[in-house]
Amino acid sequence: MEYQKPSLKNKLGFSLGHVLNDMCASMWFTYLLLYFNKVLQFSNIYSGLLMLIGQLADGFSTVFVGVFADKGIDLYLCNKLGQRKAWHLIGVVCVMASFPFIFSACPGCSSNSVGNETVNLESPILNSTNTEDDGISNNMAQMAYYATFIVIFQFGWASTQIAHLAAIPDLSECQNERTGLTAIRYSMTVISTIMVYSTLWIFLEGNTSSVNPADGYAFTYVMLVCMCIGLVASIGYHILVKFPDSHKKGNQEETSSNNTSVDWSWFREYQLYQIGLVYMATRLYVNLAQAYIPFFLESTLDLQAYYVATVPLAMYVGSFITSFAMKPLNKILGRKITFILGGIIGISGCLWITFCLKDDENVKYYVYCATSLIGIGGSTMMVTSLSLTAEFIGNDTSSSAFIYGLMSLTDKISNGLVVVAIQTFIPTEVNCL
Repeated sequence: MEYQKPSLKNKLGFSLGHVLNDMCASMWFTYLLLYFNKVLQFSNIYSGLLMLIGQLADGFSTVFVGVFADKGIDLYLCNKLGQRKAWHLIGVVCVMASFPFIFSACPGCSSNSVGNETVNLESPILNSTNTEDDGISNNMAQMAYYATFIVIFQFGWASTQIAHLAAIPDLSECQNERTGLTAIRYSMTVISTIMVYSTLWIFLEGNTSSVNPADGYAFTYVMLVCMCIGLVASIGYHILVKFPDSHKKGNQEETSSNNTSVDWSWFREYQLYQIGLVYMATRLYVNLAQAYIPFFLESTLDLQAYYVATVPLAMYVGSFITSFAMKPLNKILGRKITFILGGIIGISGCLWITFCLKDDENVKYYVYCATSLIGIGGSTMMVTSLSLTAEFIGNDTSSSAFIYGLMSLTDKISNGLVVVAIQTFIPTEVNCL
């Protein structure tokens, strides 16, 4: 019975384990392209390439971590904390050491304009033929600088994510309780994201212009808030969570760490590909909406800077309210019907977005309603797809990290490629929209 219902202490600790990742992810997906394009003045394609580098690093890191987290490594940290907590701690350290540099200006860089093909009067490097080679060299240096920290960050993010997801089957064998843990996890994701958007709203409040290089301080301060809150939450996770029968499991891991390998028979399960496709499609919907809604507000509707905080905030408030209904809704309607319902709501929000026009005097109200529907639909589909994955794993928790790693690989690669494709076709003319 100890595996059927996690204790309140375990639930509380589990809810804190992904807060750092969630806050960083909300900044990554929502503001990375906006920050690099509008604040650092990278070109569209250069910004997209950095996103792709991060997504590829994250995707392959998830598989790497998934394999070794399930296999078990005979190291002091793993033996002391257990595989799940050890990999979680490794991830936290890497994120804390790298993420602050991504949302900060590159020290010693002579130009903030990278990869722009159009003439920029404020960028002497790009307008002077005598310094053209220096400008190209500086561009590559900045790309290498940010790419290095992005790769480290994504490895750390993947380590924490996989360790936290793999803890769900370990904490309970009951499918409904696993759905409850998944809902708790997503609720904390929403709360963490709301904190990020609210903090940015505070710093951008009163700004009557669009986002520009002068707003870089706001993103840096929000990043520092994320680091502080995330660190405290991660410490709480390691203090509070205790896996059921942990001493017995630890002995089993220690004796079998040298001969345990990933069960590749999973690839013969057709449901692996079905659930992988569902998870990938859900992540594409959620992440692309999160990444391009700020651009839609800035470039298409030409709204004030603080809307890039308040509109995503409204979207996630809808997600947060919805997450409380996921456990009973999945139990009453089943996984498939719940997922389809979420898809219908999400598509409705997307259709509404197409009717939001710049010249409409009520557009500033419509975007809140439309994005709320997008948030509700995304929340419903995300919790359900994660529950499907946990249900697919069942009681075979020895490969849970590997399965979550495979799911995340499809998510990261597809997201990165689609973002680059979109960035490639974004017009460079200011008044083209």
